Amino acid sequence: MAVTFAQPTDVVKVRFQAQVRLPESGSVKRYSSTIEAYKTIARDEGVKGLWKGCLPNIARNAIVNCSELVTYDIIKELILKYNLMTDNMPCHFTAAFAAGFCTTIVASPVDVVKTRFMNSVPRQYSGAMNCALTMLIKEGPTAFYKGFMPSFLRLGSWNIVMFVSFEQIKRGVIRFQKAWESPL
Repeated sequence: MAVTFAQPTDVVKVRFQAQVRLPESGSVKRYSSTIEAYKTIARDEGVKGLWKGCLPNIARNAIVNCSELVTYDIIKELILKYNLMTDNMPCHFTAAFAAGFCTTIVASPVDVVKTRFMNSVPRQYSGAMNCALTMLIKEGPTAFYKGFMPSFLRLGSWNIVMFVSFEQIKRGVIRFQKAWESPL
């Protein structure tokens, strides 16, 4: 639901990011402001254009969320099982950073297709699958990993903040519960 609600904003963001390169190629910017971008997309592509790439975006978010949570838990468990670290912040940091790497490997193809499809001109692709197939045929499998390092750094740092914060909050709540339940 969140992706569906926020999709128009994501479409505008992706297009603004892509238009940064346009003046170098001699092209004119497509949009002069955020509001103008919403209006132009709705006028030129129909309101449906604001939800372009919604299904690939839902798939991408599902893949990212699942792989982050699963790989973090697995990596943390392995670190603890083999006594490589104790259950503390360095362990959480390491597991989170590794989960970010695994997530980027799994999610990058969907992320690249989603962005390419959302930024495409109307009728350039018949759908997200056609976009992916066209990329594979014309550019090869490495096309699905364009921008891997920035994506990894973004997901890796996000995972570190999220999981380290989660573990610290969890510890604080457990301490609070114990203090609350213990007799004076």
